[in-house]
Amino acid sequence: MTEPSLGPRPGAPQPFPDAGAAIRRSQEYSFSPFWFYDRCESSGGEPAGEAFQVRSNDGAEREKAVIAFGPVPSRRLGRSLGINNIPPKICTYACVYCQLGRTLKMQAERKFFYPPEEIFQAVQEKAEKAKRGGESIDYLTFVPDGEPTLDLNLGRAIDLLKKVDIPIAVITNSSLIGQPDVRKDLMAADWVSLKMDAIDEKVWRRILRPHGKVKLASLIEGALEFSRAFQGQLATETMLVEGINDSPPLLEEVADFVARLKPSVAYLAVPTRPPAESWVRPPGEDVLNRAFQVFRKKIDRVEYLIGYEGNAFSSTGNVEEDLLSITSVHPMREKAVSEFLARAGSDWSSVQRLISQGQLVEAEYGGHKFFLRKLRKPDGGKSLSSAGRPGG
Repeated sequence: MTEPSLGPRPGAPQPFPDAGAAIRRSQEYSFSPFWFYDRCESSGGEPAGEAFQVRSNDGAEREKAVIAFGPVPSRRLGRSLGINNIPPKICTYACVYCQLGRTLKMQAERKFFYPPEEIFQAVQEKAEKAKRGGESIDYLTFVPDGEPTLDLNLGRAIDLLKKVDIPIAVITNSSLIGQPDVRKDLMAADWVSLKMDAIDEKVWRRILRPHGKVKLASLIEGALEFSRAFQGQLATETMLVEGINDSPPLLEEVADFVARLKPSVAYLAVPTRPPAESWVRPPGEDVLNRAFQVFRKKIDRVEYLIGYEGNAFSSTGNVEEDLLSITSVHPMREKAVSEFLARAGSDWSSVQRLISQGQLVEAEYGGHKFFLRKLRKPDGGKSLSSAGRPGG
């Protein structure tokens, strides 16, 4: 795998003359709810000082910015009403895999963006509208156009939103968790996800490309301190990129650290949308299976986030659909598949059909055979073979 320069991708929108102009223009656009919610949360894509026109993945310019959107479906959080408390693409990281595109502005200092009262009003109106329409909301989720903890008003906004009487979630890239004021703000949430892609300094810098003021040592210590004190549900998310952070030693290292955080669930993710850098690829299914086994030895609950929103915890009555839903969350041993088929009154012909259709794959680990759902390419095209290359 060869990494190109960090300049614009071929065919990518050209930079604005200066970052200020880009930020002003970007605030005229926003994300459609489903495109927005499915991207890699709280990540960036371009070094400080360079700016790119804000466009969605299909090249369409975004509509005027909105603070609250949804509710939209989330396998992690049920039905989530999203909260966009950061202007487009202001982030502490410039992640190579960010599915929002390249970062418009790198920033590590917290500041004020939208008034908390404005956020509260927008969310309250959305929630009331959803209720009138018969839509349920399980969580109010801070999952903005940039890193949510950059907002100095985050704690105040969470306090106000408690009046809506719906649990509050924050999905953060963890970059500022070393700051006491950030930890204090997050303490008020009911559910917090911390991104943990790498513990090795060199790998961390290569994959996340942090702002110069963001320090890994502070992140590590802050995450440990937060995990010890947080009374809500803590989750972690580890995004795996082929050839960067998916080797056995690096997986062991990250899993060891995540285990120290004692999360209620540890998620393993792969890029499933076009990334900021076109050379980024997800690891193959065999590597993803190995990552799951490494994490599962150390952490009670491990699940995949690989781009499928199927409900793995309910039965549709369709054996093949249920099998795909379950294997999109975690691999299944051969014995577990046999037992599942027996309970459903089916046989191995269902598995063989899914394999022949390229929807299910076999993987070996530790002397056992596992089945997991085949990955899509990040461009939404054909799925990937076990080597992580375009497959059938």
